[in-house]
Formats: sequence, C-alpha cells, structure tokens
Amino acid sequence: MKFVMFLVGLLVVFVLGFLISSDRKKIKYKPIALMLVIQLVLAYFLLNTKVGFVLVKGIADGFGSILKFAEAGVNFVFGGLANDGQAPFFLTVLLPIIFLAVLIGILQHIKVLPIIIRAVGFLLSKVNGLGKLESYNAVAAAIVGQGEVFITVKDQLSKLPKNRLYTLCASSMSTVSMSIVGSYMKMIDPKYVVTALVLNLFSGFIIVHIINPYEVKEEDDILELQEDKKQTFFEMLGEYIMLGFSIAVTVAAMLIGFVALITAINGVFDSIFGITFQSILGYIFSPLAFVMGIPTSEMLQAGQIMATKLVTNEFVAMLDLGKVAGDLSARTVGILSIFLVSFANFSSIGIIAGATKSIDGKQANVVSSFGLKLVYGATLVSILSAIIVGVML
Repeated sequence: MKFVMFLVGLLVVFVLGFLISSDRKKIKYKPIALMLVIQLVLAYFLLNTKVGFVLVKGIADGFGSILKFAEAGVNFVFGGLANDGQAPFFLTVLLPIIFLAVLIGILQHIKVLPIIIRAVGFLLSKVNGLGKLESYNAVAAAIVGQGEVFITVKDQLSKLPKNRLYTLCASSMSTVSMSIVGSYMKMIDPKYVVTALVLNLFSGFIIVHIINPYEVKEEDDILELQEDKKQTFFEMLGEYIMLGFSIAVTVAAMLIGFVALITAINGVFDSIFGITFQSILGYIFSPLAFVMGIPTSEMLQAGQIMATKLVTNEFVAMLDLGKVAGDLSARTVGILSIFLVSFANFSSIGIIAGATKSIDGKQANVVSSFGLKLVYGATLVSILSAIIVGVML
C-alpha cells in the first residue's frame, strides 16, 4: 500500500506542477527521473542503513555540541532564567542561532564555505540539467540563507531573465539556512532535519524542471561571484554576531505575532461558526496529507499543521507538531517533519523580494509578480520530499 501511495503522490505532484508549467514542451524528463532515483537511494541510505544512521547521528551530535557551546554564552547572560525550571523558548531554541551564525561567518572568512559550495554546486550541475549559477545558488541558499544568498551573485542578478530568476528564488524558498538548523533539531528529530536538507535540494530542481523549464545556453552558463568585502577577522565576527541576533529576534517577533493572530482568529471562528480556522485549513490540506502517505485517521491533524506552516512559518508549525506528536504514529510524525523543514510560506515572499530590492529594484518587482507561484512551487518541493520519505518509513 505504501508503494501505491508513493506512485499516487508522485503523480499528484507532477500534475499540480504541470498545470502551471510555463512551457510544458520543454520539460526535461531524464534529469527528473535521475534525481528521483538519487532521492530514493539517499533517503534509504540515511534512514534505513547502519552507515546512514551513524552519519546522521554524527551530524546531529555535532550540532548538539555546537548548541552546548552556544548555551554557555546564553547562560552567562541569562543564567537564572535558562537554568531554573522551564527555560523560555527564546533562550533555548533561538539565541543559539547567534553562535551558529558566528561559525558560518568564520568558515566564510577563511574561504572554506565558498570552496564547499562551489564544489557541491558543480557536482549537482552534472545531474540536475540546470546551469552552474542555479546549482551554486541552491547550495549557497541552504548555508547562508534565503536573503543573503543573492548578495553573492548580485553582479549577475540584474542580467537574469525571468525564468532563471524564478529558479534562484525557488531554491532559496525551498531550503533552510544552516544557521537555524540547530533550532529545528531541538523541535523535531534531527534525522529528519538532515534528511530534509538533502532531499529538498533535489526536490527543488525537480519541481523547477516541471514548473519553470528552460534551456541555459552555453555562453550564458557562467558563474560570477561577488567578492566578499575586505574585513578584519573581528569586524566579520561582530557583523555575524549581530546578524545571528537579528535572526533570533526576527523569528521571536514573528512567532509572537503569528501565534497570537492564529489564536485570535481561531477564537473568532469558533465563536461564530463553531469550528476553528485551523480546523478549516486542516480539511483543505488533508487530501495533500493523504497523498504524502499519511493515514486517513491522522490526515486532518496533519493538514492543520501543513496549513499552519504555509500561512505562518515552520517554527509555529513545529511547535504545533510537538503538541500532538504523542497522538500521531511515528511514521506520520516523520513525514510531517520532512514537510516542515523549508521556508515555503507567504512571509518568505517578502523576505526574498526585499533581498532582491536591495540589489536591483527592477528585478524585485519581477520577483513580487511571481510570488504566489514561488510559494506554490516550494510547497510542492516539501510535499515531494515528504512523499519520498513516506515510502521509506
């Protein structure tokens, strides 16, 4: 039955992508098939083999150690609050982002990250049927973040046609920033965070091939990276510390606003219609939960969490998943966890448009024009990754 639902899920994702494809005749089926096979192999390796288990555990333990180092700084400033009783979410989950941002800054400064990103991007370009720029951008977005990644390619950004610009933005929305991965690992099982990071890269390329197919001419297949501004080590350190703090505060503010708003809307709907707003969204999204492989007895709850992620963000949805995880099967929790690890939500449109506006105002208007299509495609990316994992659990 799992295999049948897997095939049904793939068909539904393809049809949903095909319906809004910009040029159906240009869809490249060979790289799509190849990347699906790669995803299945990687998902099986990471979730069902001893070597994969050891690898994932090693990565999770590594992030665990990093978070412990981060806690030393948090405890120094907020010792009493962090150590006594139930520590606030902001202290235990969000503030460690500062230290992770610092580590990324150091690796950028000593030129380790650029080498890794270029190497992985080059390898991906050999199998994904896309250009070097698109491959680089997908990897870079997963490390430096969906807004910051555009700075590294700003010399090319203004020259890009609409179809290539869409691909860059779609990659940014379909992944997550490495600086907040540690926060996710405190909310959901680390093995699903690691697996989603890997699968979303390929799912993003697959969905782009369906929704936004095009051919990159050889003379246009170039990668021009913006050189980092010259900074001393401590200038860089201060900048990334403040960047990490800014991310933590921004996420906290969004959580306060979104959780309060959802609670208020639920109260209004319950008073007037006798059903909460999230329950209504759950009914709307439950068919998608079903095609991801979630059983009918749990698809309504799953649909609510999926919808919450789309209209708010992944943090709010992960908090909701944590509240009901004990009532769901381990397989459903795994599938939902994979779905939640991405930036596919409406607020990301503003973040990406804002990032491009700071570089090229004209291109920012183009990004805003296909904002809904971005969210649609990025949501299909999350669904596809969840379907792949569903057949492995």
